[in-house]
Amino acid sequence: MNMKVLASSVLAAAIVVTGCAPQTTATGTGGVGSGYGTGNGTAGGTDYGYGTGAGGGVNYGPGNGSSIYTPAELNNPSSILAQRVIYFDFDSSNIRPEYMNVLNAHASLLAAYPNLRVRLEGHADERGSREYNVALSERRGYSVLDYMQIKGVRTNQMDVIGYGEEVPADFGHNEAAWGKNRRVEIKYPGE
Repeated sequence: MNMKVLASSVLAAAIVVTGCAPQTTATGTGGVGSGYGTGNGTAGGTDYGYGTGAGGGVNYGPGNGSSIYTPAELNNPSSILAQRVIYFDFDSSNIRPEYMNVLNAHASLLAAYPNLRVRLEGHADERGSREYNVALSERRGYSVLDYMQIKGVRTNQMDVIGYGEEVPADFGHNEAAWGKNRRVEIKYPGE
């Protein structure tokens, strides 16, 4: 009986060895892409955040290295790029969620046109000391700069100026006026 078990084992081993195709193992090195990814990315240009490119790397902007916007649209009043003022809450430099689409559009344009520059002019209302308001308006400008940099805009394309309370949009002394003065204006060359 032991002989039958041994013979069956040998036969099973022979079938396994001769009946299976040889297996190959692919070897290579993996890594993390550095620089811009390749490929088409997101169609339609509605996803402006970071994305993984085909084959690695990082895509900025809409994913294909171009923008759905052109500098000519800066003069089109029906374009989202015509919106160039971002408003802030009292004593805050946090970007409000309702302005993300506006900033995403400007970031997409700037990332696609690296020779295009922008000046981010920060402002504050009249409450607080002059020094505090200048610092607050600079923080607001840098808040917009940081957001746009995350979206792929190069820092050498952006300048920040903090005017404090010196250049009000509304000269009133009430909440409605102050709300218009707490802002960052996005200025392109010639504006």
